[in-house]
Amino acid sequence: MERRLPPLNGLRAFEAAARLLSFTRAAVELNVTQSAISHQIRGLEERLGVSLFKRMPHTLVLSETGEALLPIVADAFDRLAEGVAAVIEHEVKGVLTVNVSPSFAVKWLAPRLGRFRERFPGIELHLLTSNYYTDFAREGVDAAIRHGVGPWPGLRADRFLDDQVYPVCSPLLLEGPHAIREPADLQHHVLLDLIERPYWARWLAAAGVPALKPRDLVLFDDIGVGLEAAAVGMGVAMGRSTILGDDLMHGRLVRPFALDMPGQYGFHLVCPAAIATRPKIARLRAWLIEEGAGGS
Repeated sequence: MERRLPPLNGLRAFEAAARLLSFTRAAVELNVTQSAISHQIRGLEERLGVSLFKRMPHTLVLSETGEALLPIVADAFDRLAEGVAAVIEHEVKGVLTVNVSPSFAVKWLAPRLGRFRERFPGIELHLLTSNYYTDFAREGVDAAIRHGVGPWPGLRADRFLDDQVYPVCSPLLLEGPHAIREPADLQHHVLLDLIERPYWARWLAAAGVPALKPRDLVLFDDIGVGLEAAAVGMGVAMGRSTILGDDLMHGRLVRPFALDMPGQYGFHLVCPAAIATRPKIARLRAWLIEEGAGGS
């Protein structure tokens, strides 16, 4: 059924003026000029073919028609406001499903989740861990944290964290007959790296030993697994500052060399462009940027 409604601006101006019995106060409340209020109400009266106010010299009085219309319009605006508030409440509460790599989830994100829950207690964060890019359409994922350079077609990507890359190993490898003291000593050890994004060749070149041949090279698909292997003494891994804080602090891993280099990639929150401005995603994005600015 077609709804034949008068202009909503006119109804809004009428409701405010009728409730406050003042064009001036209605103009202040609605942040418009008094003449705008008068013009909108005059237009409404012409549209309805009735007078809504008795215009007295120093006061404003509702006509009988105005008195009959006010509770109807006020109730309609109240219900509209309640409905919009309910929709917004739904959008800022409930489940938010995020795909993230296992290593980043455990080493960087999980220790900070308490702060997220304190800030947004209504958002129930579901983390799906995987080293593979999520299919947003098929997997029911709202957003993902990706390590890369972007862009990703069809997705909005917001970079929130950068890192530094450097070798790490167990303290045990700093002792013994093949103790690591300088880059050339790495020839006696196993180097641990990533399958898709190897770092060692670039670091060895920066360290002045680009032709170094290690005892062996073992590749992993997850940096977290490589770091665990390094912590038990299997070899020397290339680590990233974003996920090494606790291991270095507690001495499970050490840096045998001071040389580091900027990571080529950064961490981004990505999501389909069509839902990028949804309140829950916007809150997560703002929180990640704030946490990233606080340091790795």
